[in-house]
Amino acid sequence: MNFQPAAVSGNLVSRAWSGDMIAPLSDGGQGTVASFVSSTFDHDGAGLPVELFISALGLYRCFINGIRVGDDLLTPGWTNYDDRLAYQRYDVSNLLKPGQNRIEIWLADGWYRSPLMWGAKAIPNCWGDRIGAIADLIGPDGTILSTDTTWRSGLLPILKSGIYFGEVYDARQENRVETHGTERLPFDRELLVAHETAAVRELRPLAPVESWTDDDGRTVYDFGQNAGGYIRYTVRGIAGAEVRVEHSEVLGPDRHFDNRNYRTATAHTVYTLRGDGEETYAPHFTFHGFRYARVTVKGDAKILAIASVPISSVPEPAGGFTSGNALVNRLVENTIWSQRANFVEVPTDCPQRDERLGWTGDAQVFAATACWLSDSQSFLRKYLRDVMADQREDGAVSHFSPDPTRLHPANFPGYAGSTGWGDAIVVIPWVLYTHYGDRAVLAECLDSMVRWVDFVWSISDGPLVRPPSRWGDRGFTFGDWLQPVGDNRKPRPTIADDCAATLYHFISTDLLARIAATLGEHALEERMKQRANEIRLAFTNEFITPSGRLAHNDQTSYALAFLHELIPAEHRQAAQQHFRQVIIDADYKIGTGFIGTPALLPALTKLGMDDLAEKVFLQEDVPGWLYQVSKGATTIWERWDSMAPDGTIYEPDMNSYNHYAYGAVCQWLFESVAGISPSPSAPGFIEVIVDPAPIPSLSPVSAYHDISQGRIEAGWHCAGNEVTYVLTLPEGCIGRFRPGKRHQNPSLNGEPVVEEAILPSGTHRLVFSLPNS
Repeated sequence: MNFQPAAVSGNLVSRAWSGDMIAPLSDGGQGTVASFVSSTFDHDGAGLPVELFISALGLYRCFINGIRVGDDLLTPGWTNYDDRLAYQRYDVSNLLKPGQNRIEIWLADGWYRSPLMWGAKAIPNCWGDRIGAIADLIGPDGTILSTDTTWRSGLLPILKSGIYFGEVYDARQENRVETHGTERLPFDRELLVAHETAAVRELRPLAPVESWTDDDGRTVYDFGQNAGGYIRYTVRGIAGAEVRVEHSEVLGPDRHFDNRNYRTATAHTVYTLRGDGEETYAPHFTFHGFRYARVTVKGDAKILAIASVPISSVPEPAGGFTSGNALVNRLVENTIWSQRANFVEVPTDCPQRDERLGWTGDAQVFAATACWLSDSQSFLRKYLRDVMADQREDGAVSHFSPDPTRLHPANFPGYAGSTGWGDAIVVIPWVLYTHYGDRAVLAECLDSMVRWVDFVWSISDGPLVRPPSRWGDRGFTFGDWLQPVGDNRKPRPTIADDCAATLYHFISTDLLARIAATLGEHALEERMKQRANEIRLAFTNEFITPSGRLAHNDQTSYALAFLHELIPAEHRQAAQQHFRQVIIDADYKIGTGFIGTPALLPALTKLGMDDLAEKVFLQEDVPGWLYQVSKGATTIWERWDSMAPDGTIYEPDMNSYNHYAYGAVCQWLFESVAGISPSPSAPGFIEVIVDPAPIPSLSPVSAYHDISQGRIEAGWHCAGNEVTYVLTLPEGCIGRFRPGKRHQNPSLNGEPVVEEAILPSGTHRLVFSLPNS
């Protein structure tokens, strides 16, 4: 075979292109009828291998001789299109026939030019106002066909489509006619890189678990699971009959269909029948977040079959956790579903409303959990490249990436520079290093990391960060976003912005020193160590009283400060008692928001306060992880109080029922409760830190995690005060167990353990007693 060679830079792959980026002259602009470009060609090499290389400005689907090429969804994907544009590669040998062949590329607005962001200032045509396609068809002897201005164009039966809008499709117009030509668009082919992660794919369809007819004669279907994807149905009826599908995540207290939380996202599909027998439809260039679908039929038509089709970039699980508590098991399952729904090309906050953006704060707190539950290496690596592309000249990191506001700051000024969010550029690469041994990602992101921590220092020109209070001002921070305050007559303590920002200032600076050491950048390591020490001292002086009480006496401050070793030795005992009392005073309810929640239980476990960790984790009132499960949630909620006990929806203007951030608690389930963690000193699970912290009421516990070497399995059960822990490690993986205070009289494979023990690959049995409470 004599295919064109590809150039490789890091793990970005490019190639020499023959084709031009061509635009359909039939295209009327954003929000109008979708277009196709097409060409015919002769092919006489029957049975010989042929590959198609293809990409687009907008979204595309390709057909050869009327048969769809591949089954990837939402291609070419979503990146900062001014930085990189993905292309796909397909073997199309079996689609070709001797003689004349036809290729047709359908095009739609997609993320490229659909309105993005929310409200009246939503940004259309963000990366450009012309859709286009580029393709090379390559055989053993070279190029068979490429896109050029000999290609023709015409209109599709897709009358309108958009990421938030949905899709309108008229099957009566499927007889496509080439009415226009094409023109070459100015385009830098150096931007084209091979798709950097797995394609978006369909998961197993979900059948409805219930359906009913509302007062207006519309049918509402409950698919039993909130998901990101679309509805596929089969219908029979007369030409011109219409089927409209609307979506929602929840029902009101009276089972009323309610999607007010979608805000301005129409999020619907409308299909007009051609009327020639059974017709099956699903949207081509959009997706929705939903559990329920409301179907309105106008005219003579009947739905014969219907299903919810989830989609994801990470459809295959890489880890699982089960226990003796059904609500906890459902919480883990909810987290998996939220990750699937929001890991669609970009780690988004939510899949349903007029947002669906790659918020950096959500991604950084969830990154480790994401890697436990699925193979997220290439997905997050791709995302980090968009974060770097969006980074501002002064080092500020965007609140989300890809960032529509970077190119259109007049619509949404100042959308960069929040601590806890921008720290994704430091935290996520370290997660990828520890989980996958990916040293290259540290090197690739290093300059951006330095620029970020320097930016945060510059906010207040020193170790203490005093962010401005006004949204959009330089250095504005979201703080501990959506932190619950309890009774508004006597609200619970909450962390202040300066404390939250300074905590994260330390976290990233200290972590950057470790990253620099890993890369052998010793001058940078020393500079960051010195700076981290300055921040540590300033934090102590500003936020810790002589009695060991933290200034705001809130759960987030204690959790983050203890977890990251910011409490001086002389204050630890007193601060720990203050921390305990804060938890007790809150009746064991959660008092943390987006940045504090992932640290809360790990901090309690680190301090040996397992009794508190158990009570906080398992309480079923709001705010609490299991409250939402008890209310029937099938994904993770954005807010602790997203739904009242009576089923009332809280503030639909900002309320998502599919928001993975609080699912970060699953990291604690794997690393503390199941007792397996990746070792930074031997990353990629070459070595596993074995340190189980059993919660007896969860017995029996079982967890697994698939790594490149095989599968790690861990589990335990309690008999009274005795714990039997069984661990299986694959070849190429060792464990390291060091008895702690919670491991009384430990024995490993029948032999007593006095000091640290090394566990080779294979199955091991560890027995110990829990200390008396």
